[in-house]
Amino acid sequence: MKKFWLLLSTMIIAVVLAACGNGGTDEGTEGNGEGEAEADFEENDYPSTVTVGTASQGGTYYIWGGGLSTLLEEHLDISSNIEVTGGPVHNIQLLDADDVQLGMVTEGPLYEGYTGEGEWAEQEYNDIRVIFPMYDTPFNWFSLSSTGAENLEDHEGERVGIGPAGGTPGTYNPIIYDILGIETGDQVAAGASDMVSQMLDGQLDHIGFSAGLPISAVVEAETQADINIYGLTEEQRTTVMEELPYFQEFTIPGGTYDSMDEDIETVSQFNYGVVQKEANSDFVYDLVKAYHENIDQMIDTHNSASEAEDPEVITNNTDYPMHPGAIRYYEEIGVELADEVYPEEWSDEEDSE
Repeated sequence: MKKFWLLLSTMIIAVVLAACGNGGTDEGTEGNGEGEAEADFEENDYPSTVTVGTASQGGTYYIWGGGLSTLLEEHLDISSNIEVTGGPVHNIQLLDADDVQLGMVTEGPLYEGYTGEGEWAEQEYNDIRVIFPMYDTPFNWFSLSSTGAENLEDHEGERVGIGPAGGTPGTYNPIIYDILGIETGDQVAAGASDMVSQMLDGQLDHIGFSAGLPISAVVEAETQADINIYGLTEEQRTTVMEELPYFQEFTIPGGTYDSMDEDIETVSQFNYGVVQKEANSDFVYDLVKAYHENIDQMIDTHNSASEAEDPEVITNNTDYPMHPGAIRYYEEIGVELADEVYPEEWSDEEDSE
């Protein structure tokens, strides 16, 4: 009888401990690829239609969205829709809500979303998964030549277009001004083409934008007026990169635009294609494979895709979890990925093979 009660007591304690352990939910599984996190994970079915989150019309993301949509339809036989969005920040939020199934992000919002450190991030968006590399997004500014502006310091007290709210320029232009101690006048958040129209109509003095080169909005502006295009001084670049470590130095080659004869020094962020953690692994594998095997098609869509011509470019990512379907493709072609990019659900992928 004593043995029975001892055994019963042990079982009760075990049940209580198990219940306490399961009460940890997100906190108990975060950053751990084993145990309950895997039991709660359920992969989506292979999709028949995909919505691609882009950015404002006139920006590089919107053009890329068209290329990715064509890729999905021609090579995966998946119908696709292009969603005009506010850009990377908005794309992360839309992915989290499953309003889009494929998005594009720059490294800054990816970092801030994953860590929950961005002012815009009301939570940690750590179920976003990187799947393929895209291109660098350099920041540049332009003004009508008649203003004489050639430096961000010339924006003091003046009306500036900062890009769409939720996009990379709209998120970081105000931060850059603040870091550099430049107090502008009104900061107008709008899409690229809209800002150009406002500047030509005299409603804006200067525009700051960031996208893959060449930026169609800059081309649009210089075909209608004489403009000055400029970046950051060495001191300004250093200050920005010290405060925001996901920025790096970048040179915009002279001749990128008709209005620009000499190289321009500035800062940039890298871009990645992203999906939800729950995205179907076979779908992601097929998409990444089609993307790299048909990269010439993407280059024809926008020249910035030439920066992703070598699949090894994905190794630029050493911090953010990748989707198992993408990892499977890169491992098959011999790309060595950083240990840090293997997500908690990777063991599930291995077990299913």
